[in-house]
Amino acid sequence: MTATAVAPSTAPSAGVVLEVTDLTKIFGQLAAVDHLTFTVQPARVTGFLGPNGAGKTTTMRMLLGLVAPTSGTALIGGQRYRDLPNPMRVVGSALEATNFHPGRSGRDHLRVLADASGIPTRRVDEMLDLVGIPAAARQRAGGYSMGMRQRLGLAAALLGDPAVLMLDEPANGLDPEGIRWLRSFLRYLAHQGKTILVSSHMLAEADQIVDDVVIIANGRSVAQGSMAELRGEPTVFARSSDNAALASALTARGVLSTPSDGGLIAKTADPARVGDIALAAGLPIHELHPLASDLEDLFFRLTDTVANRNRGGDSGPGGPPPWQPPTSSASAQPPLPVVSSEAGDPR
Repeated sequence: MTATAVAPSTAPSAGVVLEVTDLTKIFGQLAAVDHLTFTVQPARVTGFLGPNGAGKTTTMRMLLGLVAPTSGTALIGGQRYRDLPNPMRVVGSALEATNFHPGRSGRDHLRVLADASGIPTRRVDEMLDLVGIPAAARQRAGGYSMGMRQRLGLAAALLGDPAVLMLDEPANGLDPEGIRWLRSFLRYLAHQGKTILVSSHMLAEADQIVDDVVIIANGRSVAQGSMAELRGEPTVFARSSDNAALASALTARGVLSTPSDGGLIAKTADPARVGDIALAAGLPIHELHPLASDLEDLFFRLTDTVANRNRGGDSGPGGPPPWQPPTSSASAQPPLPVVSSEAGDPR
């Protein structure tokens, strides 16, 4: 469903920082969040990433005052959520796509929230238009698809035009058009100066949205920073008929390189520079392209250690290891069922 182009109003309190400091939450014997520290800056989209059970939702619930921390602090603009004078005008959140009465229409759901916070009713219809579900506004929310529920949750989060937006898996249930719309919309909100924290396990999609990343595993911080910082130094892959001669030519021009996969990895962000050096040295180039780690590569490189593997018992950070083919041809085929000559059915 296509969203109507209705621009949200300017947030009255843009520039709010989220601060999580030494945050810990223990349930029985389980440390769901373990001395976690990070900040989320305004005018940026921060991806909050980790395998299932890493503690992402628990952390967001502590920021919103829904779960009391065992120790540490979770502050929004220097205050606890419960101390904010008008929370909906400071922070909007969508942690679940089912936090509404199924017998109430989407519009009535938003009207109840607006009335409780002194928000004008006209804002309800503006948000329904903005998230692209005006035609379904008078239908019972219990009949909404998952994607429509996600859009209703986003409309609720934006009702007070908050400076902070916290979304838990917002792309779940959205079709490709909806995901593209969400991506551009979050970028627009960040451009307005809003502080945006988005948890997600859809790494390829998050890679196209986020500016900064906080990666956690088993409740602990694994890495955090801007995408550029975490990806590290840009490099270029080059392959020639004489890689040794190409390495010498690059070194002579101040470009360091290392052998890799039948070619060289040159420590530069400029493939054209490598090509020019090869041309000047009279060396043919058979392959030349920049190397960049995508978010999925970065995620598994940082979390695929014994200490960070999923405590739920899976053998990897987010599940079992990649599938491997059988080691013998005998095991490649499942055994044939025994067929009764009388009934003709498998036993």
